[in-house]
Amino acid sequence: MATPTISNHAAFIWSVADLLRGDYKQSEYGRVILPFTVLRRLDCVLDPTRAAVLARHARYGDRPDILVGAAGQPFYNTAAVALPRLLDDPTNLADGLRQYVAAFSPAAHDVMAKFDIDTQITRLDRSNLLYQVLGRFCDVDLHPDAVSNTEMGYLYEELVRRFSELSNETAGEHFTPREVVRLMVDLLFAEDDDLLRTPSIVKTMLDPACGTGGMLSVAQDRLRELNPTARLEVFGQELNAETFAVCQSDMLMKDAKHDPTRIVHGNSFSDDGHRGARFDYLLANPPFGVEWKKVGDAVRDEHEQLGFAGRFGAGLPRINDGSFLFLQHMISKMKAPADGGTRLAIVFNGSPLFTGAAGSGESEIRRWILEHDWLEAVVALPDQLFYNTGISTYVWIVSNRKAARRRGLVQLVDARARWTKMRKSLGEKRKAIAEDQLAEIVRLYAEMADGEHVKVLPVHRFGAQRITVERPMRRRWSVDDATLDVVRTHPKLVTKLDPVVLDGLLAKLAAHAGFTTTDRAAATKSLGATLALAGLTTAQQKLVVDALAVADPDAPPVTDRKGNLEPDPDVRDTESVPLPDVPVVYEVDVTARLAGPEHRELVEAHLRDEVLPYVPDAWVDHARTKLGYEIPLTRHFYRYVPPRPLAEIDAEIKQLEREIQDLLAAVTE
Repeated sequence: MATPTISNHAAFIWSVADLLRGDYKQSEYGRVILPFTVLRRLDCVLDPTRAAVLARHARYGDRPDILVGAAGQPFYNTAAVALPRLLDDPTNLADGLRQYVAAFSPAAHDVMAKFDIDTQITRLDRSNLLYQVLGRFCDVDLHPDAVSNTEMGYLYEELVRRFSELSNETAGEHFTPREVVRLMVDLLFAEDDDLLRTPSIVKTMLDPACGTGGMLSVAQDRLRELNPTARLEVFGQELNAETFAVCQSDMLMKDAKHDPTRIVHGNSFSDDGHRGARFDYLLANPPFGVEWKKVGDAVRDEHEQLGFAGRFGAGLPRINDGSFLFLQHMISKMKAPADGGTRLAIVFNGSPLFTGAAGSGESEIRRWILEHDWLEAVVALPDQLFYNTGISTYVWIVSNRKAARRRGLVQLVDARARWTKMRKSLGEKRKAIAEDQLAEIVRLYAEMADGEHVKVLPVHRFGAQRITVERPMRRRWSVDDATLDVVRTHPKLVTKLDPVVLDGLLAKLAAHAGFTTTDRAAATKSLGATLALAGLTTAQQKLVVDALAVADPDAPPVTDRKGNLEPDPDVRDTESVPLPDVPVVYEVDVTARLAGPEHRELVEAHLRDEVLPYVPDAWVDHARTKLGYEIPLTRHFYRYVPPRPLAEIDAEIKQLEREIQDLLAAVTE
């Protein structure tokens, strides 16, 4: 929204960078310009009621309830003079500005503290820049009657964007490309078009990793486009102090009535800033592949002690990727379907789609989501779309109020080819999604028509039984140079036996060189006296007998004392068997389900058709069967491209060789 007001004010404020050049690095400009912009805006907003606030403060003291009422805003300032008047005393300007900042109400003061403005005041003062910088800001009119809340929000976002481009490493962490946010918001609202056009409707939204607040701002703007009378009340939480301050101040810039307590500083996992709250919409772009070791104790305690009464009952992902913790945290904030339910959108890398085998924390979290029929869609985005990474990314849409046509189904959308090349790269960002491409992606999602770029699949297609295929152990027990070397280097024997005892054992076993049998009991009996004479315990004797065994495909199967076949761990295999198309209700323990006839019949059919024709002595150990879920999106959109003919490749190589020869000839002439 590039209005003349926004452009002119942004250019004027940006001119402060000329003053900072030399004393500050480019990447540090935002540390001054952003908090001073906030200071000037708040000062202008509070100007009409300044006298009333001072009068109430003189009479009642620090009574927030009374002072907020006098200010007519959720914040106030009890400084004796307005910001421009501080310039009247240049000698004491630094102290005067600190006193002015300290006079803000607690929430507003916290924003300035998170900016670490005291450090910047000191630094500017030492560089003899404080008077010039503050004077430049006091020259710009940011009163609401000159710059509306909406324009102020866009102005501030424009400044944030410029600083993000100057510091791409920060941009990637805290600034999501606008077209990605717009896509996520449009996907969230796509199913609610009629609802969001209701006059004067009020909805709530949370971003638990809100960064600079860009997602929340775009969502507010988009809803305003759909319904000018609607209001989206936004909430957020952010770990980084400075980024939290940017977000909080952006909310204040957009809406002077914004309640500062709605944006919380802290770690969403260990210190939930919105405990017990529920929201109509949630969206997030959490950090990709970031470990959660620092909050590991708090997360594990909640998982183990509260289970599903807490946020992480479904399972814990591996320590080096907290993506699924964010998603579980967000699901805990969904309203009950009876209260209207919730829709959420989150950006992931590829890991949450498939990382983790059946029974792992990741697989169990996927199972929990899918078997509750919450996963609505996954949209594959182009690579090189984000500022700090070129990897492929995916938007997950999760909802506990699916439309009837979507129930029991998951939609996969392949949007990887919908991008345009940027004229200038921004960090790792080399691609963008144009407006018409964005609309096309949303259309593919909304129409839900199975085709080249869309797959609509029943939930059970994403699950599988991970079965263990066993084959009988076939062994020959022999005493020869090879097996004696195995005994000599066996880790458990080396650590448990004194070297002298081990050497004596080997010498005694060498006397049995040439011994061989396919009967374990016979081997144990024949060698038992020697092993006992060497001073070995019963457990150690068993280790030695096992070490003397070598695989022999022609040997008879080994059985236990009850005559049961013993499986051979060396040839053990695992295979995936599809799930039956039957209704399921999520439960923690799936043992009974896997033992049911629908599941067993598919396993036995797989064994009969895919295993026994090749290994007739195989069987399935049903006690080891696990239920797992993954979302192999790229597999569903794979298209075979035949290799080029060899003659064509050969001709190209010869042509390249000729070109190289010509170049070499030109150099040597």
